[in-house]
Amino acid sequence: MKSKQRILANADIAEIVLAPPPGHQHLRATIRLRTGEEIILQEATVANLVRAFVGIKTHPQRRSCRLVGRELIEAERKAGFAVWQLLEVESGAGN
Repeated sequence: MKSKQRILANADIAEIVLAPPPGHQHLRATIRLRTGEEIILQEATVANLVRAFVGIKTHPQRRSCRLVGRELIEAERKAGFAVWQLLEVESGAGN
């Protein structure tokens, strides 16, 4: 059975470009792999990843963070925010 897990190392990456696509305001991160594949992350996804990363790296005890995608009803979200959000949830011991 083929694994659904893939680990990307620096050696797998040909380049990373952060820029808004033509006609758009928000950044996208395009990760071009040496195999020719591309992974494109929208700005909100990168922002969530960076926020979680910085939170772990700068906290004296925190060891992990778990973000789970969820659709929010209007009363749950801030004005102007998307319906689908990655929200932090308890990730267990060491958090």
